[in-house]
This record gives sequence, structure tokens and C-alpha cells, in this order.
Amino acid sequence: MDFTPTPEQEAARDLAARIFGDLATHERLSAAGTGSDPGLWKALCAAGLVSAVADTGLLGLVLLLEEQGRTTAQVPLAASCVYGLMAVRAHGSAEQRERLLPEIGDGSVVVAGALRETRAVRAEVREAGGSARVSGVVPAVPWLRDATHVLVADDRRRLWLARTADAGCEPVELTAPWAAGRLTLDGTPAERLGGDASDGSPAEGSRRGRSPGGDPACDADGVYADVLATARTAFAGLQAGVCAGSLARAVAHTGTREQFGRPLAVRQAVQHRAADAHLDTEAIRVTAYEAAWRRDAGLPYLAHALTAAWWAAEAGHRVVHTGQHLHGGAGADLGHPVHRHFLWGRQLEAHLGCGGEVLQELGESITYGEERS
Repeated sequence: MDFTPTPEQEAARDLAARIFGDLATHERLSAAGTGSDPGLWKALCAAGLVSAVADTGLLGLVLLLEEQGRTTAQVPLAASCVYGLMAVRAHGSAEQRERLLPEIGDGSVVVAGALRETRAVRAEVREAGGSARVSGVVPAVPWLRDATHVLVADDRRRLWLARTADAGCEPVELTAPWAAGRLTLDGTPAERLGGDASDGSPAEGSRRGRSPGGDPACDADGVYADVLATARTAFAGLQAGVCAGSLARAVAHTGTREQFGRPLAVRQAVQHRAADAHLDTEAIRVTAYEAAWRRDAGLPYLAHALTAAWWAAEAGHRVVHTGQHLHGGAGADLGHPVHRHFLWGRQLEAHLGCGGEVLQELGESITYGEERS
């Protein structure tokens, strides 16, 4: 294993850090409310950071999302890259790749994802070429209000791309300000990711295998499992950044806040809490790096993605609580920057599966074996 970033990955990460640092300020985030920041999204796309993910891979995306998490910048970077750019590049047909990838890269197409509510969506194939009509309701889809397309999974774990203009989208609020919406599909036209299986362009990621212990009739080509694992790895990287940002704020606060004439940081109890939070943050980061590196290397990685997701949920919960606790009374202020990290950390804790659910899936992957080539 070698998690050392390539020069291209380092350059993209450093550029993202500068853009997020300059534009994702506390004042600007407060003004955005629960929506996204279109100016920041435009700057990221203009800098080529979204399109660069096609070359820097999942590890490169994780590095970018770490920088986003440090500032809790309100842009649909994770969603559009995972459910759009990476999913289409790995599993889309040749026609879908040619049509969608350039527009996803320049930000004119934004893709949200609704993969977890598989029982809520049904697809009725009515036309040749992989087209269908999908119906169902997904209560909350992050970044749906920004999306031009949404990737949904049906009750057979097949993935469909639908235009949000053809579906119903009602704004909803989540714990974190993720521009979420309630998705209503009522005979909505959609195209299957990868198109018709007979179109002669097999998805390059289909070799990754199906979900361990799953129904053989569902997700037989492993596309759903791969996209979900990619999402879990990416959002674990985002959580690593959220935790790092929360901890950095706590260290700065306890280093300057004095009690009885001494900084809080010299207190042993404070040092222990901060040290534990640092170790938890590093555990999230290294497991996300490993899962991302294995995917980029073409190695089995579903169990590693589950491991990263578990650390992101369990350790992430501890870290953002520590960050808020070490701020004392200021941490309870809803307008304080550290509270935003707390909200993001709690949202990410449950996103794509809570700790107990992920642990059960990980146990099944060990019991039944992981990917089958």
C-alpha cells in the first residue's frame, strides 16, 4: 500500500485548499443558509477540479473532500463526482460517457444520488435501449435542489438516471445544510446506467462483483455495490476533513482561552480529549485512503469501504462532540463556526448507513466472502 499522493493529486488538493480557504468563509456560509454556494461551485469547476477527478481517481477525490470538510463548504462536490462523474465513467455506456462526462466536469450537469431507498422505487421497462419509467418517493436526497439529474436505485438495485426537471422536488431540511429535497417519481422517464446490456460497451467497473450475501437476482453485475462503496469511501473522506476542521478549531480555542490564569490546553483532561479525537480522525482518514487506493488499483475494496464508513460514523460522532465540548459554552452557540462542523459530522454519521448497520454489512461480507470476480 502506498497512499502517497501523485503530483497531480497534490496539485489538485492544494488548489482546492486555497479556493475553499478564500471563499468558504464563516460569513459567506452563514449567508448561504441551508442552500449551496453557486459562486464557490463555479470557481471549483472553472479551476478544473471536478473534471480532474477522472484522472486523479477516488483517492484524489477523497483528498479534495477532506479540504471541503475542513471548511464545511456548501457545494455538491461529493455527490456530483460520485453519482455522476465516477459512476458514469466506470459503468456508463459509451454514449452516456460522451454525452454526460464533459458537462459534469464543467458543472453544467450536477448529479445527486438516491441509492439507499431501494424498496421505494420501482422501474417499468417500456422502451428499448435501457429506458424505463420509474416511480416512487425518496423522502430526502442531499443536494437535490442543485441537481439537474438524479441517480436512483430501484427495488432490484438497478441504477437509473433521471432528469430532476421531469420529477418532483420539494425542499426539505436535514441536520446539515445540504440543499436536500424530497424526490417524487411518478412514471418519470429514466435511462439505465450503462444503457442496454447488448450495446457492446460493457461497464469497466462491472468486474468488481455484487454485494456480499445479497440476492443473486439483484445487482448481478455489481454496479450498485461499486457505486455505493465509492460513495461511502468519498463521504468518509469528507468526514475526515470535517473532524480535522473541528479539532483544529478546538485546539486554537483551548490554546488561547484561559482559566485561572492558564490556557485550557495545559489541562491534562483537555489534552486527553484532543489526543483521542486526533487518533479517531486519523483512523477515518487512513481507512478512507486505503479503500480509495484499492479501488483505484483495481483491487477488491467493498469491505474496506465499509470499514471506512464505520470509522466515519462511530469515530466521527466522537470527534465532533469533542470539538464542541472543548469550546465550552461557545460550542452551544448555533452561530459559532464549530457548530457547523458538529451538524455536518452528525449528518455524515448516519449518511449511507449508521455504524451498526454498516457493521452488520461488514460482518456479512466476512461471512459470505467479498467480491467475486
